[in-house]
Amino acid sequence: MMIEPMIIRPYQTSDHDNVIHLIRLNTPKFFAVEEENDLIKYLESEIELYYVLIYDQKIVGCGGINLADNNTIGKISWDLFHPAYQGKTLGTKLLQHRINKLNTIDSIQKITVRTSQLAYQFYQKFGFELIEIKENYWAEGFDMYYMEYKKIVKRSLTKR
Repeated sequence: MMIEPMIIRPYQTSDHDNVIHLIRLNTPKFFAVEEENDLIKYLESEIELYYVLIYDQKIVGCGGINLADNNTIGKISWDLFHPAYQGKTLGTKLLQHRINKLNTIDSIQKITVRTSQLAYQFYQKFGFELIEIKENYWAEGFDMYYMEYKKIVKRSLTKR
């Protein structure tokens, strides 16, 4: 039995419909209906670094990175996975890919994520600590959980 290769690559505008399909598959379980418009706005004008994960020769997940505060904060953003591919370590691989990418940017001092009560435990498993909760932030019944990555973020070392 051949193992399907997993590919993580930068988002392309031709991926737009596949990404929108992923949020629809996760609504209303993980996202409020009105968040689809927020995602469309993000894809059209707020993307900085966004990736798609291809498995079984199709896009089954995606997630991004945005930079803030003069590139000292890396923000994990818009994680979406096809329900049939959740719980198969693919989300872990995509999150690790982005943390590794952020660790190559010397100016990054902090990595954060804003998620909901429905997904925060995923990030907790990988070293993100809950800092703040805002009820009904994303929409009615969808609280915002602000988290910070507490594992060591790479620091530049001077060679001796």
